Amino acid sequence: MSHMKDIERYKLRKLIRELKRKKGRGTELISLYIPPGRRISDVIGYLRQEYSTAANIKSDLTRKHVQEAIIKVIERLKYYNVAPENGLVIFCGAIPESGPGTERMEIYTIVPPEPINVNLYRCDDHFHTEYLEDVLKEKDVYGLISIDVNNAAIGVLEGNRLEVLGEYTSGIPGKHRAGGQSARRFERLREMEIHNYFDRIALHVNEYFLSDDIYPRLKGILIGGPGYTKYDFVKEAKLDYRLTDKIIGYVDTNYSGEEGLREMIDKAKDKLKKARYVYEKAHVDEFLRRLAHEHNKVLYGLNEVFRHIYNGIIDKLLILEDFNKYYVRFKCERCGYTTEKFIDEKDLMKVGQGIKCEKCNTGIMYPEEEELVIDYLYDVSTLANFEVVLISPKTEYGKIFKQFSGIAALLKYPITY
Repeated sequence: MSHMKDIERYKLRKLIRELKRKKGRGTELISLYIPPGRRISDVIGYLRQEYSTAANIKSDLTRKHVQEAIIKVIERLKYYNVAPENGLVIFCGAIPESGPGTERMEIYTIVPPEPINVNLYRCDDHFHTEYLEDVLKEKDVYGLISIDVNNAAIGVLEGNRLEVLGEYTSGIPGKHRAGGQSARRFERLREMEIHNYFDRIALHVNEYFLSDDIYPRLKGILIGGPGYTKYDFVKEAKLDYRLTDKIIGYVDTNYSGEEGLREMIDKAKDKLKKARYVYEKAHVDEFLRRLAHEHNKVLYGLNEVFRHIYNGIIDKLLILEDFNKYYVRFKCERCGYTTEKFIDEKDLMKVGQGIKCEKCNTGIMYPEEEELVIDYLYDVSTLANFEVVLISPKTEYGKIFKQFSGIAALLKYPITY
């Protein structure tokens, strides 16, 4: 995993969330996508034409806002000769702060972490972030099939998300215990039912894995389950040849169905080591292992972690993606005393009005600096030489990690108190 790319993707995801919340008055918000290498002079020429066209807008206020936004975008583009190697995205428009007449012009310039081959200019009542969201979509997807004669599950591992696409039962009765001709007839019928069951599952597999969304990104397919059923399935079922070519391994599991999918992931880490799900889970597992057996090589809890972020002892810092506390540095206006606190997002406005000084007891301490804890830690990580690992709160391992306050540090060497 690339540490810098991880940071870029996190910051882009956060910015997209903010942009999606912004709404304009009418069609006043500009979304501009410029593909890599395009000459900026051509784009500016196009925008000047749009400025002239905007003069025909009937609403005086809408016309004013659109033309002001176009001028602001042109001014920003003058910093470039050609679009950067990953392209360029600009969002600009008048965002109402309360009612009509309270609009404030905002502009956002983004160089995506990966090439974005989109050429788009659009005015709307919202920013078009969908093409940027495609950049965040995981490029590699792994197909998972867990099967035995009783039930099966089909899933995909996409980044840090395991999605179960379907679960199925066979309805096939157990083996016949009586002997003679009736037993042989029963077994033949049972074999036909198994074959039909295999074909039914294969039909679903073909439908899911050959879809336009999954197949272009399908890195490989793992097939698991107890016994030999998984091998028989591939041998006998009508799996599309394009999918059989994608099979990267078979995994022996104790379970089938959805539980079997999760067991497969645990047992096939070597084949899935590039998958974000496996990467994150491995770090949470290591945190839990150390907590149980090497407790002096791990820290957890916000205050405990922050006590040690500058002393070079931290190797990797684990934190939930939705960790929403803010680092706030306060300074007393009377005695100059400074202190640092961690504040929930919902309390930021309240502390912004000042809090009583802890030292002189008469002055008021006001926020001098405030930053989301995750952003603060990313900045510190480059100075203190540790890696920040974001953990998804939506996975089962993320939910376990949340019980330990959602922040922890794996240490380079044991700590003594």
